[in-house]
Amino acid sequence: QVQLVESGGGLVQAGGSLRLSCAASGRTFSGYTMGWFRQAPGKEREFVAAIRWSGGATYYVDFVKGRATISRDIAKNTMYLQMNRLEPEDTAVYYCAAGLRGDTYNPRMYNYWGQGTQVTVSS
Repeated sequence: QVQLVESGGGLVQAGGSLRLSCAASGRTFSGYTMGWFRQAPGKEREFVAAIRWSGGATYYVDFVKGRATISRDIAKNTMYLQMNRLEPEDTAVYYCAAGLRGDTYNPRMYNYWGQGTQVTVSS
């Protein structure tokens, strides 16, 4: 069974930082893309960042470029999203996901999803 478990969310003041983690288990992820999406109340789920598990190529949506860094520790089967200079607009549930192929930015490409971790940024 494949399991993705997010952690690291919480309440932070604007301008602060959080480091989200996604612990993956159940299979090897060679050839997969692993990514982060977020969803605010009443909004559609949107792409944040992704990384090619084996090659390490990274992808970011424009609104987090320069503020976020995605990385992974292959030995630990864990993916991270370091977010700095957080803004209230970043408030959302953040989900990690894994997919084998397709459009990196499309949530429908991802086969496996975690339960999400809440990020709340206060003004």
